[in-house]
Amino acid sequence: MPLFLILLTTVEDTLLQSVSQVGGVCKLSTESSLRRCRTPDGKICSGRGKCDCGICVCEATDPGKFYGPRCDCHDWVCSTYNGKTCNDRGYCDCGMCECDEGWFGDVCQFQEDCNLPSKKSKELCKNTQGVVCSNRGTCHCGSCMCNNKDSKGLVTGHYCECDDSECLDEDNGEVCGGHGQCYCGNCYCAAGWHGDKCEFQCDISPWESKRRCTSPDGKICSNRGTCVCGECNCHDVDPSGDWGDIHGDTCECDERNCHATYDRYTDDFCSGHGQCNCGRCDCKEGWAGKKCEHPLSCSLSLESSMKKCRGTSNLSCFGRGQCQCGQCTCYPPGDSRVHGKNCECDDRQCENISGEVCGGHGYCSCGRCICEEGWFGKLCQFPRSCDLSEDQSKELCETSDNLMCSGKGSCHCGQCICRPQDWWVSGEYCECDDRECDKHDGLICTGNGLCNCGNCECWDGWMGNACEIWVGAEY
Repeated sequence: MPLFLILLTTVEDTLLQSVSQVGGVCKLSTESSLRRCRTPDGKICSGRGKCDCGICVCEATDPGKFYGPRCDCHDWVCSTYNGKTCNDRGYCDCGMCECDEGWFGDVCQFQEDCNLPSKKSKELCKNTQGVVCSNRGTCHCGSCMCNNKDSKGLVTGHYCECDDSECLDEDNGEVCGGHGQCYCGNCYCAAGWHGDKCEFQCDISPWESKRRCTSPDGKICSNRGTCVCGECNCHDVDPSGDWGDIHGDTCECDERNCHATYDRYTDDFCSGHGQCNCGRCDCKEGWAGKKCEHPLSCSLSLESSMKKCRGTSNLSCFGRGQCQCGQCTCYPPGDSRVHGKNCECDDRQCENISGEVCGGHGYCSCGRCICEEGWFGKLCQFPRSCDLSEDQSKELCETSDNLMCSGKGSCHCGQCICRPQDWWVSGEYCECDDRECDKHDGLICTGNGLCNCGNCECWDGWMGNACEIWVGAEY
């Protein structure tokens, strides 16, 4: 009987909907119109649209935005970190994944039948600290099933490392205020919304917002900031003084370009011999060069001086020092690891993140590892002999989607050797793209750190998104 009543009500609503408007005039009373648009919690069109004669007109109907009879459907929760909908293993129906046969999970991330050995499965579930599912979930076929006993789904991430409770809006209790998607504790807002919890709405269109934020070179906020309602919030390094080091209406000014070596503790712009204007040095009389580093009293011309400092590189002093009158001063001074006439030798390149030189299996010669017998690799990390069978080795090199070294390398003794011709490919399974690491002065991580899976890991004494800031001892 209840099912019959539900069906009858549905048919009645459908019939009334079709006759609610005749000739463009609404035949429903205001009360009846709002009743049709009201959600069970009493909100009109879920607070995301306007009620027009019993029909909700949602704020946006573009893909990924709110839709449905009462603007209560959205597909953000169906998307994954790789940008796929339901991992391409199903389809999204009003924010819920309908998975293909053989798959399950919120985003169809789990396989019902597993062919992975238990040991391999657990290895794939370990986070960077070697903890299985961050101790906040269970491992199933190389994927983590996070513990969410409260049914709110706030423990997320590939290794259950994320706490999405940080995305909850204190006012309405919704994730990202109901106007965005939470990825690992950070809100990514829908078009027209902004704020840490997507709590503020723009009064201009997304197109107009983008137009206002576009820099003269055609990039959004010059790729140095985020666009919020037509205004750029620059990714500043040191926002002290009247403005920060990165400023301008479209973040087009980068004062870091005026430093020979960027030091947040000094105002040594333009080598102390000029004025920095929107990232460009205007030199005092008697000085020349991109950073006013060349004294005109020098017997060499600016071009000759730069040529002597470049050596075989396209960068002055290999990007690791300051050129003055044809002579390179390597920085930071006192660090014997950076040396050579043109600072061409950087022995820091022989170290891994923990500071070990050539993996303990060789020695460093001008930034290159000379490996001991029986070892090879950029950091002498691969043994030439192997006590694993071919099958055992390949098993350790397979990713969770059964790809060998992500399809970007070869497997040797259970370790992936990424293709050397693709210098940007790295990671335990060749899954990382080092081109995503920040640059400064044309160098990835400014040459002062290692690119670790898209993020710069800076050496001691350096910090910043691109390891461009010297915070070590004064020099």
